[in-house]
Amino acid sequence: MTAFKDSTLMITGGTGSFGHAVLKQFLTTDIGQIRIFSRDEKKQDEMRHELQEKYPNYFEKVKFYIGDVRNQQSVADAMVGVDYVFHAAALKQVPSCEFFPMEAVRTNVEGTDNVLHAAIGANVKRVVCLSTDKAAYPINAMGISKAMMEHVIMANARVAAERGETVICCTRYGNVMCSRGSVIPLFVEQIKDGNPITITDPNMTRFLMNLDEAVELVKFAFQNANPGDLFIQKSDASTIGDLAKAVQQLFGDTGTNIIGTRHGEKLYETLMTREERVRSEDMGDYFRVAADNRDLNYDKFVVKGQLHTQEDESYTSNNTRRLNVAETITKIKTTDYVKATLAGKPYVL
Repeated sequence: MTAFKDSTLMITGGTGSFGHAVLKQFLTTDIGQIRIFSRDEKKQDEMRHELQEKYPNYFEKVKFYIGDVRNQQSVADAMVGVDYVFHAAALKQVPSCEFFPMEAVRTNVEGTDNVLHAAIGANVKRVVCLSTDKAAYPINAMGISKAMMEHVIMANARVAAERGETVICCTRYGNVMCSRGSVIPLFVEQIKDGNPITITDPNMTRFLMNLDEAVELVKFAFQNANPGDLFIQKSDASTIGDLAKAVQQLFGDTGTNIIGTRHGEKLYETLMTREERVRSEDMGDYFRVAADNRDLNYDKFVVKGQLHTQEDESYTSNNTRRLNVAETITKIKTTDYVKATLAGKPYVL
């Protein structure tokens, strides 16, 4: 963690699953301070007590800031003296964003703009923003708001690069297994209650990554980003049907209930569009998608185009490596939630 030595890192939405994973990896290193910025005082208090219990020699490195990314002043106040930012605050649930789309806009779009303006104003060195596969070819309000968020990121990255102070980049990834509100804990709770697990469509495919991989992607972006870069991890996928079978083989088979596709859900997810693949760079375990550096010269957008505009295929959960049930079991057993639950220990998401 030499890059973070004695520095101050701020995590927006820091009481969430991603924030917990970052703390697990960073807290016992030579980092100077970690600021948790979020609006839920109850979750902050729970995290504070958890850190005092688990990390008695390190918990004082963590400072808690109550605020909301929707409120520009609260973000700006918390940003003073910060070296690096991981921007994870977001509304992420597809159904809630579908029914309340303006709430998704206020948090995911306007909130991101507030964070980036505050970071540029405070001369923060680097900002890594977290996006989702649902931002690629979006069909639901959550994905559309995240796609707009990515455009806000690129616009601010361009401004920051002109000033030469702050490097802003973005990461995009698929389903993070066992994060708050995700499907595996729901399946496990349904099995514990003796109820059949609810499946939307067994043929749906979804990318699978664990929280540690999500943190590694953000760290990779932090270390390798040019202004406006988008980083994508190459990820395995599974059908929802095979994921359900994997969970049942681990925790018990109580039957299944197919309920049909929910509001705004896709049959498969896209991590990188065909158009993005044109300007992507294969970096081994990751793709880097370079920023579109065209300026506001109207001719460059309308009169003069690019000869090669798209690849044959986007990068989706249908054409990536597909895990079978046994492989899916191995994958989900890498998560702390599944490890703890199989051992009969409590785990707080």
